[in-house]
Amino acid sequence: MEHKRVSVVEVGPRDGLQNEAHTVSTQDKVAFVDRLADAGFRRIEVSSFVAPKWIPQLADAQEVFAGIHRRPGVEYSALIPNVRGMERALRCGIDAAHVFMSASETHNRKNVNKSIEETFSALRPVIDLAHTEHLPVRGYVSTAFGCPYEGRVPAEQVMDVVKRLVDLGVDEISLGDTIGVAVPTQVTGLLAGLAKVLPISRISLHLHDTRGTAMANVLAGLQAGVTCFDGSLGGLGGCPYAPGASGNLATDDLLYFLTQMGYETCVDEGKLAETAAWFESVMQKPLPSHARSIARKASGSA
Repeated sequence: MEHKRVSVVEVGPRDGLQNEAHTVSTQDKVAFVDRLADAGFRRIEVSSFVAPKWIPQLADAQEVFAGIHRRPGVEYSALIPNVRGMERALRCGIDAAHVFMSASETHNRKNVNKSIEETFSALRPVIDLAHTEHLPVRGYVSTAFGCPYEGRVPAEQVMDVVKRLVDLGVDEISLGDTIGVAVPTQVTGLLAGLAKVLPISRISLHLHDTRGTAMANVLAGLQAGVTCFDGSLGGLGGCPYAPGASGNLATDDLLYFLTQMGYETCVDEGKLAETAAWFESVMQKPLPSHARSIARKASGSA
């Protein structure tokens, strides 16, 4: 097959850590980001500027940004909830702003304490400020395939949220399967509808492997023309405001899948494996990815 480039956005330092009981030290977070950049990632979500009382595990976002060794060509981004968070993020020199909301009303209220309509109003000045600073904006749309409170989310509902975010000036949309309920036909159908709203090249998939369907959904995305996927090293993390939201798509498993199919990712899988092994020692627990399970068995460890 013809070689094709696929971009992988590593969200482990933010999404992987935000729901962990074990709080990682600032020093280890800095080392984690630096190791990921050294492994070849060109897009790394470093942290979140959500109020520390809501996500205490990421309260040191400013210190992490101050400590990382910035590599040319690497985009260091952060999750931004509001204008106050954006102002903090700009002082830290972010390269891209990531905003977020849900496609389902109940999850949106649980996650950001606002209605969907109120969230659009809150995001408008954040997006405007990012563009004033010439920064790209990514918009996460959570519960794009299913909600822990409302069940299956109609595609029309997701498309409406996406269209309004694009109208606000969001450059890229990341569709989140927050609780890991999507199946390939659902992914294909939603992408076909969204292609009428914006180019597929501006859509990323943020998949969870809760029910073991993530890689099948990756394939459905690839066949629909998606060339960007989110991953969390080792499969760490999940949404703290979505019951059952375990099983982030493991970056190490995703990269194996992509490279074996002939796609180019620019990531050194050997260095990534070393980083995953190191991060297991930092977390003091095994990471759930298939790649880490295989590596542990090969080394004779549990």
